[in-house]
Amino acid sequence: MKLTKLEHAALIVVVAGRRLFIDPGSFTTALTETANTDAVVITHEHPDHWTPEQLDRILKFSPDARIFGPAGVAAAAAGYPVTVVAAGDEVDVGPFRLRFFGEKHAVIHESIPVIGNVGVLVNEELYYAGDAFTIPVGVAVPTLAVPANAPWLKISEVIDYVLAVKPRRSFPTHEMLLSRAGKELSNTRIRSATEQNGGQFFPLEPNESLDL
Repeated sequence: MKLTKLEHAALIVVVAGRRLFIDPGSFTTALTETANTDAVVITHEHPDHWTPEQLDRILKFSPDARIFGPAGVAAAAAGYPVTVVAAGDEVDVGPFRLRFFGEKHAVIHESIPVIGNVGVLVNEELYYAGDAFTIPVGVAVPTLAVPANAPWLKISEVIDYVLAVKPRRSFPTHEMLLSRAGKELSNTRIRSATEQNGGQFFPLEPNESLDL
């Protein structure tokens, strides 16, 4: 299984030549290599995690690709064939087994409504919680995508999250708004938290990959 990190929150997982996209949004360069896509997971409806243009680029070359997301995504992406998923759902599509966790986006501010959000565990290997710190209770997480920056988090919460999940591997995501200095700072904190439980941190940049 090969994981490639794109800009911001977008990820590509490839197994046996088949693709899974996660959260290709507005801060991510226009997708180009989209053939042989079996599935797209959109964790929530915010545009930095999906856009119609990015979905169109996928569906142009993979018209049978299935799209999964919470009810808010289905409403926001009306006209697209979104399969609504929620915590506890499990789906097999192509070589991908998807297990979903969590229900709500992290609180940004009490004045801003909280929307739905789901995290996804791919093939019992890669876990990405979307815009939340949902811990998949009772599930070992070999590889964790760690949010590094957002209006809804502070670095102490990120550290506590990594310490609680105890992944064998971690890498940063959701950091498009950070400067280089900011990335280096967050990477240092995520690395330290990961290594405290014997894990290894990979400071992936856009278009860099890991073999899982």
